[in-house]
Amino acid sequence: DQALLMVDPKQLDDLLHPQFDAEDLKKKKNDVIAKGLAASPGAACGEIVFTAEEAKTKATMGRKVILVRLETSPEDIEGMHVSEGILTVRGGMTSHAAVVARGMGACCVSGCGDIKVNEAKLQFTVKGEVFKDGDIISLDGSTGLVYRGEIKTVPATISGNFKKFMQWADERRTMKIRTNADTPEDAARAVSFGAEGVGLVRTEHMFFNSPERIKAIRELVVAQNVEQRQIALKQLEPMQQGDFEGIFEAMGGRSVTIRLLDPPLHEFLPKAEAESLEVAKALGISVEDLMAAAANLHEFNPMMGHRGCRLDVTYPEIGVMQTRAIIKAAININKKHRGWKLVPEIMVPLVGEKKELDYVAQIIRTTADEVIKEAGVKQDYKIGTMIEIPRAALNADELAQTAEFFSFGTNDLTQMTFGFSRDDAGKFLDDYYSKHIYDNDPFAHVDVNGVGKLISMACEKGRSTRKDIHLGVCGEHGGDPVSIEFFQRVGLTYVSCSPYRVPIARLAAAQAAIRAGAKSAAVSKKPAKKAVAKKATKKVAAKKPVAKKPVAKKTTAKVASKKVAKPVAKKAPAKKVAKTVAKKAVKKVTTKKVVKPAAKKVTKPVAKKPIAKKPVAKKAPAKKTTKKSK
Repeated sequence: DQALLMVDPKQLDDLLHPQFDAEDLKKKKNDVIAKGLAASPGAACGEIVFTAEEAKTKATMGRKVILVRLETSPEDIEGMHVSEGILTVRGGMTSHAAVVARGMGACCVSGCGDIKVNEAKLQFTVKGEVFKDGDIISLDGSTGLVYRGEIKTVPATISGNFKKFMQWADERRTMKIRTNADTPEDAARAVSFGAEGVGLVRTEHMFFNSPERIKAIRELVVAQNVEQRQIALKQLEPMQQGDFEGIFEAMGGRSVTIRLLDPPLHEFLPKAEAESLEVAKALGISVEDLMAAAANLHEFNPMMGHRGCRLDVTYPEIGVMQTRAIIKAAININKKHRGWKLVPEIMVPLVGEKKELDYVAQIIRTTADEVIKEAGVKQDYKIGTMIEIPRAALNADELAQTAEFFSFGTNDLTQMTFGFSRDDAGKFLDDYYSKHIYDNDPFAHVDVNGVGKLISMACEKGRSTRKDIHLGVCGEHGGDPVSIEFFQRVGLTYVSCSPYRVPIARLAAAQAAIRAGAKSAAVSKKPAKKAVAKKATKKVAAKKPVAKKPVAKKTTAKVASKKVAKPVAKKAPAKKVAKTVAKKAVKKVTTKKVVKPAAKKVTKPVAKKPIAKKPVAKKAPAKKTTKKSK
């Protein structure tokens, strides 16, 4: 236990990601040109590129590149995959760039507002200095610093001692550690880092893995009616099924939670005007029709708009296609590996109302049961929901009537609770830190006093309806050691994080379990002392009204205390408690403990006293406190 507690979980980043050579870094300390958010750890250097296409072209030539964008979107995925590092002007710790980079284990600095990007000229300016396409820069994803020129890097190294150390951690933790994985490669990497399942498969990321997929999803988006959508969905179903089979295979029969389509549909359309012509041509429609479709999908606040389960309510055929792909994939894998008994977990995103969840759950059940019947096999599956809207947390007891599991999407839950965008908050949060309004980024460490209360409430309400409900977290907080400490306290079943954060989560979960065990052991060793302390606390609250009463009563209370105080220490009703009270209790405790016997001896005068009754009335809160501490 001592060895496990001595290591800061974040130190494991040094073992899992490349770092700058210490000597070379010293020489370049005056070459810092900007500072952003340390969004994904590691060190990287390479040529500046401004588009995903250029990143792919140069990477195929064996050149190292740093992708620089105002902000990334799903259509940049391929370029991000081949880049050494990613630098964005906008975005926070849970922005698209940050989340995807952490999943890939790539270095990322996001929200770097110091740089001014001119995409037309393929250059950026910082403090009057111009950096053009092809210039070399270096990024430190662990500090958020950007350097001019090249700094040597040292590759990640893991020894046999690391494996032994992590085994110790696994023996001590009580929470399961899952991963967020969107591809079979992500899943396999996470298993190698010790993941025990997948807590989140983001199905939308799969659509950008090839030109054929992008074309099919865009055909779905611009479709004018159900028939056109069905044509596009028929192309997408086998693609999704193949991906799910690959992930199930990589996880070796472990639990896999798949989230239905979540982002607003406009995200799948091109942003650049030049690209629109090419896309329109590929889709066989005019640029005007494409622009009209984009205009139709435009929303003022898309992250709170037509997305998540709302897509399945409007377009049930999307939910049908995804359910068919999931169940068919599970059936195929279970046929191939008879001993696995894979049970896919289908997760409905952005739910805020039980009837909404019921509607989508019915689509899933009807479709799944039909596929299972056609296959002539027995195949189990689970339906659950993400808790990412405050209303869902408030009504978690109702949702648990339908949902077999909850997964807290803390990225959205945090932005909806605070009321600010996770992509834009970086612009003003520094002022909040410097003025001591916030101590830290609520997107990096869970906000225990606000978001944490919603999570705790949802856990209690969910368990009150369904005792065996599984509770997890799949937001980026799932890999944060500070947040994991809180998740241990509220009794989550698992946390899920990006593959490269799995070892960090394993160690943090072990440390949280050790600390929780130490606290409960300390409490169980001295039950008598705890009991006395509780009574004392209650009576302190009850003492104030006594002071306001007539002098006669006040005196009586004091006299009673004085007369009985000493004998009680010698002749306590319970022998076990007496010595502990005499030796260890605070003076106030001894005095207050005396009031009860006094109340027994002088029945009538004490009868009117609220002293004896008030502590009893306050026992309910005391029990709640005890419950939380457990």
